[in-house]
Formats: sequence, C-alpha cells, structure tokens
Amino acid sequence: MNRREKWVSALAMTGSLLACALIAKGQATDWKQISIPPLHAFQPQQPRRVALPNGMVIFLQEDHELPLIRGFARIRGGSREERADKIGLVEIYGQAWRTGGTRTKTADELDDYLEARAARIETAGGLDSTTVSWDCLKENLDDVFTLFVDVLQHPEFREDKIDLAKKQVNTTIARRNDEPLGIVRREAAKLVYGATSPYARVPEYATVAAVTRDDLLNWHRTYAHPNNTILGVVGDFDLVAMEAKLRRAFAPWPKGPSAKKVAAAFAGPKPGFYFVGKDDVNQSNIRMVDLGTTKDNPDYYAIEVFNQIFGGSFTSRLLADIRTKKGLAYGVGGGVGTAYDHPGMFQIAMGTKSGTTATAIDALYEEIDGLEKNPASADELRKAKDAILNSFVFSFDSKEKVLVERMGYEFYGYPADFLERYRAGIDKVTQQDVGRVAHKYIHKERLAVLVVGKAKDFDRPLSSLGPVTTLDITIPAGELGKKAEAAVPSTASKTEGKALLAKVIEGLGGDAKVRSVRAIRKKGTLLTKTPQGSMSLEVEELVAFPDQLWQKMATPEGDMSVVVSHAAAFVRTPRGSQDLPASEKEEALNEVKREPLFVTQHADDPRYTFSVAGWRSRPLVYRSEQRSDLACLRPRRGEEWPCRTDHRLR
Repeated sequence: MNRREKWVSALAMTGSLLACALIAKGQATDWKQISIPPLHAFQPQQPRRVALPNGMVIFLQEDHELPLIRGFARIRGGSREERADKIGLVEIYGQAWRTGGTRTKTADELDDYLEARAARIETAGGLDSTTVSWDCLKENLDDVFTLFVDVLQHPEFREDKIDLAKKQVNTTIARRNDEPLGIVRREAAKLVYGATSPYARVPEYATVAAVTRDDLLNWHRTYAHPNNTILGVVGDFDLVAMEAKLRRAFAPWPKGPSAKKVAAAFAGPKPGFYFVGKDDVNQSNIRMVDLGTTKDNPDYYAIEVFNQIFGGSFTSRLLADIRTKKGLAYGVGGGVGTAYDHPGMFQIAMGTKSGTTATAIDALYEEIDGLEKNPASADELRKAKDAILNSFVFSFDSKEKVLVERMGYEFYGYPADFLERYRAGIDKVTQQDVGRVAHKYIHKERLAVLVVGKAKDFDRPLSSLGPVTTLDITIPAGELGKKAEAAVPSTASKTEGKALLAKVIEGLGGDAKVRSVRAIRKKGTLLTKTPQGSMSLEVEELVAFPDQLWQKMATPEGDMSVVVSHAAAFVRTPRGSQDLPASEKEEALNEVKREPLFVTQHADDPRYTFSVAGWRSRPLVYRSEQRSDLACLRPRRGEEWPCRTDHRLR
C-alpha cells in the first residue's frame, strides 16, 4: 500500500468513526451517562530481591525488549553528611570518581575501552547517596561489568581530575546569583531548613578549596561497602544466571561500617517577609514557604489530592484564579511538599511583573483564606483523584521505572508494596480528608514570604505588608580573601578547541554549507514531569538566525505557541496571549545563539573562544558515544556552555 492509499484508508476509517458517533448521539447525549468499568488492578512486574551475606541488596528485573543491560548502584552517604568546612566534597567526589580513573586504568583508557563497546559508566554525588552505573549491549556485559566493579571498588581520584572538578564547582558558585529563579529556590530552602542545614547549605570557594584527595579516598573508605550498597540491574538477561554472576563478583567484598544518617532539627522558617534585590529584572519571583512532611505520614494520600486541587495541575485553584481570572502570573503553583526521610517543603511559587508584586502576594493570601471559606467540592475531589489515578500508571510504564522505585523503597526503609498501596490510598481520600490536611498543614501566620526582584518598580513597598528582612547573597571570597580560580581554558586547550571545531564544520558539509543555513526546523516529543506524572508533549520549533524563535507545543488544553524576537516576545494559549517577562525573552534569544550550528557559523568571531573541556559525566538518562566537550565562551558575559561532539572527531 503506497502513502496515498494509506492516507485514503485512514480518511475512510475516520469517516466511519464519525458516522458511528452520529448514530450514538441519539442514544446517549451526555458523556456522563456512559458506563465506565473500574480500572484493572495495578500489578507491575516486581524485581527479584537478593540479599548477600555481606549486607549488599540486589534487585534484578528482566526486560527482553532490547539487547541492553543497565545497572546502577546506590551507596548510602551524601552531601548532607559532609563536614561544614568541606561542603562540596560529594559533588567533587561524584565527578572525580569517574574522571579520575581506577588504580589500573586512567580516565582516557576507560573512555577508549567503553567507546569501543558503545558502553558507558557514570558516577554522581547527591544529597543522601552517591551512584555509579553502567549501560551496555548484552554481548558486552562481561567486559563492561568487570570495569564497573573496578570503578566501584578501586577509584584512583587523580589530582588533575580533582582540580578540574573543583574548578567546575567554583564556576557554578561564581554564577549562582545570575538567575532569579536559582536565587529564590536556594534562599527559600535556607529559610525553611536553616542556612547551615545539610538540606540547604551550598558550597563556597573556601570549602571547595579545603577538599583534598585524601578526603575523597577517606569518603570512599567510609561509605563504599556492600552493606551500604543497593544494586539494581535491568535488561536482557536470565535471572538465575545474573544472580550467580553478581554473587561471584560481590560475595567476597568485605563488609564495612554502616552509614549513619546525619541528625538534623527542623524548626521551620521564621515568619515574615524577606527580600533579595535584583535590579536587572522586570519580574518578581515569589515564594511562600513552610515545612512540609514525609511520605510515610498517614496523611500522605490526602495531601496528594489536596495538592492537585490547590496548585498542582492545569485546572488547580491557583492557576484558575491567579493566572486566568486575575492575570497576575503566567505560571503559579504550590502545595505541601513531601520527602522520604525528612520533611519536604510547603511552598507556593509564582512569578509576576514587578508592578503587581504586592497585589500578587495579596491574591495568594486570599487563596489560602479560601481553603477555609470554600472547602474542596465533590467535583474538585473527583477530578483530582481521576487525574492522579489516570496518570499514575505512566510514572511506572517501564520495568526499569518499577525497579528504580523499588530500590528507593529499600533505601529509605519503606514497605515493598508502597507503590501498590498508592492507588488504593488515593481512592479512599474524602472531601473531609482534603479539608483536614489543608487546615493541618497550611498556616498563613507561619509562612515566610520571599521576593526576589526590583523594589523600586513594585506597586507598593513590601514594608506595607509587614517588616522586611533584606537577605545578603554576596558570594564570600575564598582563602586569603581572594576569589577562587574558575575554569578558564588554557592557550593549548583553545588551540585544540579550534581544531576540533574545524572537524565539526567539515563533518557538517564544510564552511560554505554551514554559513548558508539561515533557519532550522525541529520536531520531537518532549517528556516532562508534572504533578500528575510523566507527560509526552509534541513540540515543533523554528529557529531563524540570529534572533527569532517560534515554538508550538500540543498540551492537554490545546496548542500553546511561543514567539520571540527582539521586537516582541509572547506566549499564546487557548486562554489568550501574554507577553513574556524581559528575563525570559533575553534567555530565549541567548538560546538561539547557543545553537551548535549558529556557533559553528562564528568560528572566526573574536567574541567566541573554543576549548576542549574533556570528559564530563552525564546523568543516567543520557546515552551517547561522545567523548569531548567543545566549550564555547562569550567574554562579554562570561557565559560558557558545552557542545557535545562525536568521539570519532578526536
């Protein structure tokens, strides 16, 4: 059947469906009259749990869809266990663990070995754990797994890679006050947990400088033991054979001291108004914050439903009232945050133009008052539960997702069937439950209200709302009062970068073809996380160099489009159009200039410098055969961003 025949066939099918719909119209005029059967029982394939005598726990999940095998080890002990004078250690550890090689192989040797097999091994450091993972073809399992064990147990942490990791952390420190969103998130966490809390503190130049190779080796000796490790393996393998393989590999690994969770007190924020001045913006970022709770709280399911109603969906009260009715914000949301082993954060987050800052805060307070005056209706409850339950399955629609979730329950000591309990728990929530948790966990008088913005443009001074504390976000200098060294490319690295860029241009068809391109059209599927779970959105984008961008996204509410140029920047939705804030317009225009093709067109532009940054670890979700990073630096703003290149261009 040719393409036209397929199209005609599809058209005929559509016509048949429309005819059936017209016939059915006379039988049932209201969709509410349609009988909907109950959902099938949720029974995902559970991984096999294996406990070794040395305390290591292993989860095995067969998945024969593709000839791939993935493994990831999660090791207890993360940044919350760092000493106060060495904050940043785990971030450096997470990078240098992989880039520093092993006792028998350098990082370059690891790279070459893995690239020859289209495989990868990655490491990372987080709040409560560190991770090491592998990803390979089934046929290369023996080779890659042997190397994985070597990286897990025998890292070398070579000094040059530690220095590189420290410079990268210092670069992040230097730029942490560039974006209002980053500022408001960081300072909100400090208000809730405390500036020195393990859950809010951030690295400084001095704490990064204090980290040594011995610190990394000591960290590894302290935490990298089988009794602190949970390993998950998913892919195309036989359960019995894989279990035997892992037992042979890890049974001899000696048990060590168990990781101890850091003790932390959670008093919550000091109520009041807090301000961070940023004069290069025309929009205020607002957060109302307090302590949340944990996922093992009996109120967890009622909180999930409340969050959906209050501020966790496209139809939530906050979005409907603050954005749609009052036009005070494009995006607004919030709810009672939950975490596995420490309280999450209650927060309401919104951005509004500077001239409506105080008005927006008043509107948020009205929404909180409305929780008592207008409790959740039966219709709101039904829609919220339907949205949660209907999207729930998509959060665990692969065997790997179920495996990762099960590993998390093991890590935090939750029941093995916590996932299965979720749907039943949501289904049992009543209107009274929603009202009860709203009253229990949301207290207007306990909130800390943080505003990041340009005070002179506010509609009313923040002081008209109450006493205001101005926060100092100045970045402390490093040792001896000097700013620590940032990652600046050397002359040799710049030369190598230009040479690599020339190969990229050649691979794209040559300089003439590259310079002839004036626009790029892209189509794809965007996978995004929402309060209702994962969502797939069809996206189309047109980029016209040097300063025009058009995007269209198919959302559940209809098509949404974004148009950006120097002359105008706005977003159009089924509910209407709204101008983009100046900061978002500027960022979108900068994104056009970060397009790799646009960069290659400016190979001879003196405003750009190019350097080879070397291997950088990437999150587990990425898969590539890339080795070198081509870093592009614009001296005007000191902006730097990586451009991945094929390793074969070396």
